[in-house]
Amino acid sequence: MIHIRTPQIEDLPALAKLFDAYRVFYHKKTDLKGATAFLNERITQQESVLFIAEIETEIVGFTQSYPLFSSTNMRRSWLLNDLYVSPEHRRKKIAQGLLLKAQEHCKQTQAQGLSLETERSNIPGNALYPKMGFHRDDAHHFYFWENPSFSLS
Repeated sequence: MIHIRTPQIEDLPALAKLFDAYRVFYHKKTDLKGATAFLNERITQQESVLFIAEIETEIVGFTQSYPLFSSTNMRRSWLLNDLYVSPEHRRKKIAQGLLLKAQEHCKQTQAQGLSLETERSNIPGNALYPKMGFHRDDAHHFYFWENPSFSLS
C-alpha cells in the first residue's frame, strides 16, 4: 500500500538518495552530499513543501513545491518544482497520488493554483498532467535569465 506524508528529518538520508537520482535523471552530476544539504536546508528552514510516497518503509517518490505570489492577482500560488518516482515503482499511480496531495495542499492553503514545468521530452509527465487537471499555457512565453557571475563551486 502507498502512503503519502510529509517527511521528517530522519527521512533525510533515504530522501536525499532519491533526490540525487532525480537530479541525475535531469542530466546533473550525482552529488549525494549536496542533495542532503539542500534538502536539509529546505526542511529546517521550512522553505518548501515536501511530500514523500512510501511503500512499507521504503521511500519511492517525492514532490517538492515552493510558494509563489502573483501581484496582479494578489494571491499565493505554488510551483511544483520536483516530482519523481523511482524507476522500479513507476506505473503504480504513485505520481498521481503525489500530485493529488500537492493539489490538496494548494486547496488547504487557499492558493490560486499549482504550476509546473517539464521538458517536452517527458512523455509520461506530459500525458499525466492534463489527466490531473493541469492546462498547458500556450499564451505566455517562459524566459530565464542566468546570472553570469553565478558559480556552483
